[in-house]
Amino acid sequence: RYEQREDFAVVMQPFFRNTLLPLDSTSKPDMSFFAADCFHFSVRGYAEMAMALWNNMLEPVGEKQTYNNFTHDRSKLRCPNPEKPFLSTRRNSGFGNSDLILEETEPSVPYWAVIVTAVAGVLVGSL
Repeated sequence: RYEQREDFAVVMQPFFRNTLLPLDSTSKPDMSFFAADCFHFSVRGYAEMAMALWNNMLEPVGEKQTYNNFTHDRSKLRCPNPEKPFLSTRRNSGFGNSDLILEETEPSVPYWAVIVTAVAGVLVGSL
């Protein structure tokens, strides 16, 4: 959709795709990365995710890291490359001049199926 724009880009940042649960020294989940509800991240967890996101934004498209190793090591935070001091997009990663053909496709799930499922969920939940 935004492929031909020079002033805007959408780039997938896959740093969380292959991430494993961080473990402590006893090989149990390291709960210091999670909040009290055991679902959301703690300050330490958010710091790790922020570093991974920042690093991903600096990596060229096609070479982005797909995991986060939860080392809590500030030295893994990257700085912009003086030769390319910008966030990486498809265009500035070398894919901008490719003959990419973007076809409009129908959504894989019809819109009415989402509505029916939501109503059914509310009905079942209320029972």
